[in-house]
Amino acid sequence: MDLISSLSLGELALSFSRVPLFPVFDLSYFIVSIIYLKYEPGSVELSRRHPVASWLCAMLHCFGSYILADLLLGEPIIDYFSNSSSILLASGVWYLIFFCPLDLFYKCVCFLPVKLIFVAMKEVVRVRKIAVGIHHAHHHYHHGWFIMIATGWVKAASRRLEARDQ
Repeated sequence: MDLISSLSLGELALSFSRVPLFPVFDLSYFIVSIIYLKYEPGSVELSRRHPVASWLCAMLHCFGSYILADLLLGEPIIDYFSNSSSILLASGVWYLIFFCPLDLFYKCVCFLPVKLIFVAMKEVVRVRKIAVGIHHAHHHYHHGWFIMIATGWVKAASRRLEARDQ
């Protein structure tokens, strides 16, 4: 027990919670999300024929959880698109994955050891989204435990919810 208290794990967790997620963790989240979009059948052809539609699909992949949570909480669903730095970062990742010459960026981020690092970093973002979703719902419904849990779940798992609709 003395070993655990001497490690001060509480302070370690607190220091990790204060690590800014932008741009490193968000970048990894956008990379993995848009890679999964490129795996969808017909997405490369869509990006060549209709790049604006492809960009919109990529933004929905990246920000769908925020849109769905805002819809459930009765807020404007395009409110998150006012965060222009995230939009620009996700747009840059989309451009590099779909239009980089010789698919160099795509090949680099799909190299298995690199991709595993990005997927692990995406899971950190997922945990952060759960906490942000609960905090967001708490501002609207102070005693609504179910609503808080549901909003945290929607923010973390919306990509899976969207995939079931297709």
